[in-house]
Amino acid sequence: MNNIKIVFTGGTFSMKIDDITKTAVPFFHGVDLLEKIPEAKDLANISIYEFGNFPGPHITPEKMHDLSLKIKYFAQQEDVDGIIVTHGTDTLEETAYFVDLTVKTEKPIVFIGAMKTSSEPDWDGPKNLLDAIHICNNQNSKKMGVLVCLNGEINAASEVTKTHTEDIETFHSLDFGAIGLVERGQVIFNRAPRKLETLETENINTNVDLIKVYAGMEDKFFHFAADSGAEGVIVEAMGVGNVPPAVFEGIKYIIQKNIPIVLVSRCPAGETIDTYGYPGAGKWLKNLGVIFADYLNGQKARIKMMICLGITKDLNQLRKMFEE
Repeated sequence: MNNIKIVFTGGTFSMKIDDITKTAVPFFHGVDLLEKIPEAKDLANISIYEFGNFPGPHITPEKMHDLSLKIKYFAQQEDVDGIIVTHGTDTLEETAYFVDLTVKTEKPIVFIGAMKTSSEPDWDGPKNLLDAIHICNNQNSKKMGVLVCLNGEINAASEVTKTHTEDIETFHSLDFGAIGLVERGQVIFNRAPRKLETLETENINTNVDLIKVYAGMEDKFFHFAADSGAEGVIVEAMGVGNVPPAVFEGIKYIIQKNIPIVLVSRCPAGETIDTYGYPGAGKWLKNLGVIFADYLNGQKARIKMMICLGITKDLNQLRKMFEE
């Protein structure tokens, strides 16, 4: 059997309903959870690493970086054939994308989570873990980058996003669809991820702001970002990449301070392009020097910018990392 390392980081997967507050709280550790899923040991030789027991919102970029280094270490071990990471779903897509960008390996790395706690009769954690083991055991899972698997659907970490607050069918790749599925233990891949890239860096720069554009928005948040020392800014623009006139002036203020700005759309799907030419539209932003982020959403663009800024602050190099 394959040797699979399970890295437990916490999340709803490790929670139960507290008897007093009647709310979900962190409780179980990896060993406890594996005892609740005994059939997992029939599928692979499993070893456990306890990274922590963090709710999804408690995961920081610094923790993502530490987790990435630990996963990179495990991936380099000859006696590890695949790695599964349990994670809180609120920040799962960000951490999975961080690892996807910073760990280069042919071995399968699969992120899973749970939308239900172990106290609920429809706890989805066991199925997600067993599906991830099947993925790690499948030869076609190699060279696929970091994968995310919940509810039997396999998605690329670079493409997937959480779409519903409570539904177990919450993780989807809205632009390109799932890359595969797990059905009764059988792993089926329909395509490869659209883009696989690795950014080699020992450092990250977390001083990156994310600003969402809304109707009638003024420029105050952009001035604050620049004046408070932000070293990168992600802007969630309207449509394919357009902003109100006052926002355009705010973006200009940041650009004049040589702070890189990456443009994404606040729409849940679609790319950013310079189709329109009126004041504040994509063409004006492109001419100003704004970087366009293709199909990335805001939270993923911020993850990539933090990693890129750990490599270089050169605007031309940053543009190539995002646009080429």
